[in-house]
Amino acid sequence: MSEDVDEILRRYSSKLGSKISTSERKNVDYSREYVKFKDEMIPEISRYERLCKSLGSAIKLKFSEKDTQKVKRHLEIAHLDLESWQSLTLSVMTFIFVFLAGLLISLAVILINGSFEAFPVLFFFLVIIFSIFIFYFMNAYPARLANKWRLKASAQMVPAILYVVVYMRHTSNLERAIAFASENLEYPLALDLKKVFYDVQVGKFSTIKASLDSYLETWRDYSVEFIEAFHLIESSLYEPDESRRITTLEKALKVVLDGVYDKMLRFTHNVKSPLTNVYMLGIVLPTLGLALLPLASAMLGGLLTWIHVFVLFNLIIPFFVFYLTDKVTFLRPGGYGETSLLEKNPLYYQYKSKASYVKSFLLILPIVLIGLLPLIFAFTPLPEMLGLQKDYSFSEFGLSFFGEGSFFGFIESSTGLKGPFGAGALILSMLVPLSIALFFSLSFKMRTKELIFERDKTKQLEAEFNNSLFQVGNRIGQGVPPELVFAKVAESSKGLKTEDFFRRVDYNIRQMGMSVEKAIFDLKRGAIIHYPSELIAISMKILVESAKKGLKIAAISIMSISEYVKNISKITARLRDMLAEVVSDMKSNMSFLAPLLSGVVVGLAAMITEILTRLEITKIAEGGEATASLGGLASLSQLFDVQMMIPPYFLQIVIGVYLIQIIFILTRTLVIVDSGEDKLQTTYNLGKNFASGIILYFITALFSTLALFVLVNIVLGNLV
Repeated sequence: MSEDVDEILRRYSSKLGSKISTSERKNVDYSREYVKFKDEMIPEISRYERLCKSLGSAIKLKFSEKDTQKVKRHLEIAHLDLESWQSLTLSVMTFIFVFLAGLLISLAVILINGSFEAFPVLFFFLVIIFSIFIFYFMNAYPARLANKWRLKASAQMVPAILYVVVYMRHTSNLERAIAFASENLEYPLALDLKKVFYDVQVGKFSTIKASLDSYLETWRDYSVEFIEAFHLIESSLYEPDESRRITTLEKALKVVLDGVYDKMLRFTHNVKSPLTNVYMLGIVLPTLGLALLPLASAMLGGLLTWIHVFVLFNLIIPFFVFYLTDKVTFLRPGGYGETSLLEKNPLYYQYKSKASYVKSFLLILPIVLIGLLPLIFAFTPLPEMLGLQKDYSFSEFGLSFFGEGSFFGFIESSTGLKGPFGAGALILSMLVPLSIALFFSLSFKMRTKELIFERDKTKQLEAEFNNSLFQVGNRIGQGVPPELVFAKVAESSKGLKTEDFFRRVDYNIRQMGMSVEKAIFDLKRGAIIHYPSELIAISMKILVESAKKGLKIAAISIMSISEYVKNISKITARLRDMLAEVVSDMKSNMSFLAPLLSGVVVGLAAMITEILTRLEITKIAEGGEATASLGGLASLSQLFDVQMMIPPYFLQIVIGVYLIQIIFILTRTLVIVDSGEDKLQTTYNLGKNFASGIILYFITALFSTLALFVLVNIVLGNLV
């Protein structure tokens, strides 16, 4: 019999193997529940997982036990299904890949030009710097993902404790309270609480309390108040007296609220100095240094070009500023100020639409082309095709008071055309950063204008919601069912935003025949989609759930929510007052002082360039009456080569783009400091700040250039 079985297995094993696909499930030791749980992970993390499992698994490297355990802990916190060696190997492989790619490109340049002198030193140096950076960035990426997870999860700690406390006020059951919280919370804390149940289901822990205690230990070094709040909730299960049990639950909510407040208090004290350093080191000092670049480039005889300035001011310094501000934003604790539910707004399609970019591009395209006219006239055949000259003098435009200089100011040299050095080209170049800023400003405003208007309505509703909740609690306590209470509260809230919200709910109940839950949370007609607020959503979810237990319990729960809203409002107002000084200083620096300073620097650079160009130092060295009248200026011919100077045209574009980058970085930082991760507010503020900052810069640079240019012509005209 055994031989027959072996023969059957041998004969059909290959055939059966070809029919059964195993490619879809590599980790066969995982249960179906775990695979389903992993499917709920967000896609942006899986991209890193794929890199680690492909490039990070190319070779297996050994690392120190200390590094391995550290990375392993970060991967567990971030819910990544990876081995620590895969993550560490990925950092090494990316370093090798970037370095070899840069080396091969540099060697290709040598082979194409046929000379070792053509080796791109600057490019290879930047490749080395970038490869070192990418190594450290990828090496620290698990810690970054873990911190990102914690920040998002900690933003939901107060609602999580609130859900559990309110549920356990009427039903003293920890399992059901945590289940209620996990169902109503959003990612990522909802996944953490679901994993608490998953660990019990797969037998890792025998009770929900043991699983919860194990999970809470991951917050030991980050949020002690969260652990203390849950321990108080657990201890309430053993209180024999009902009043003491309720008091213990309320104490848990107070502990987590106080913890959030204390953390934000420390953050407001610690953030002032780093933001001041960012402004001084990343904005003031680089901008002042720009004024000396034309002079330095002329003295160095071509060793310093506009490409070097571009790399320094548009790549290195913005990256340095971003790195410093990123460290500041990572200091911000979660649990306060974050705004969600943006995707549920009916106008969200406007925010996701790309049509605003197309419209903005078509509007600014003529401005860009005007700004590029000096390059078009000098390096394209278009002027000859139109019968125009390559350059014109100011007198030909009827601007003789600017002197006899060229409008574009190109200079013929033995190595080719140099420039443009003219004031006309400099003024036209100001349209390039202006057009870039207008492109982003117009497109961002189109995307966010109506959404921000709706957001303001929601904020006004949140401000009024505490009194309305108190009224709802009173009405329900008097025996009025939830289906009727919304109409009564709407009548007593005439003229307020709460009236519109409650009338929408009442209309859905009376006219659409919906239940209270659907009238509020229905994906198509629910009132909450018109007022996407986490605070309102939490309050209404608790109302719906507690109403299932009876009107008395619902009334008590709503009163608790009212007290919670009152406390949150006080904390928010206090923290905004403390952050007001830092935020207002950075706003004024970003939107006023930085553009003003940059505009003056452009004027100074134009003045220096015009002085050196008009003096024609190379001719002064030949002697003559002009040399005698200028005295010691003739000796400057040995120091300066005007043709080797950085053209003000390119210098101004570099400054303008640098200012746009700084506005982007500081706007994002200020929004995170003030109200947490808020994409809508960031986009809207960027639209406003780009318009105000760059327009101020454009006006300042234009007037300072014209004023100093005229002054130079008057002084040198009298002198020469």
